[in-house]
Amino acid sequence: MSAVNVMINGKSYRMACDDGQESHLLDLAEELNGTIDRLRGDFGEIGDQRLIVMASITMADSLSEMRRQLRQLEADVAALRRSNAMAVERFDANEAGVARALEGAAERISAAARRLGEAG
Repeated sequence: MSAVNVMINGKSYRMACDDGQESHLLDLAEELNGTIDRLRGDFGEIGDQRLIVMASITMADSLSEMRRQLRQLEADVAALRRSNAMAVERFDANEAGVARALEGAAERISAAARRLGEAG
């Protein structure tokens, strides 16, 4: 278990994290701090607690939108996989039909060659 100091809204907090996750935790804290700074720029000094709550809701809204987009992308991928599977089935069926047609043509050519050989 590791620990890092993060700066959020001008205050330092010591946070524990799994080994190897220090950089990730610092990035998350930086993102939260940036959101707080943007909100402070938009709304002015409205109180630390309110800024942190607003930043949390803003980030939760962003996460919710990303989850919605992910679900849509997963549905799109599933639809593409179904479409691909149907295309493969059609290709296989067409390939089998062409193979049967070629076999039939080869048999007719062989039969015609035999008849020509018998006639000659």
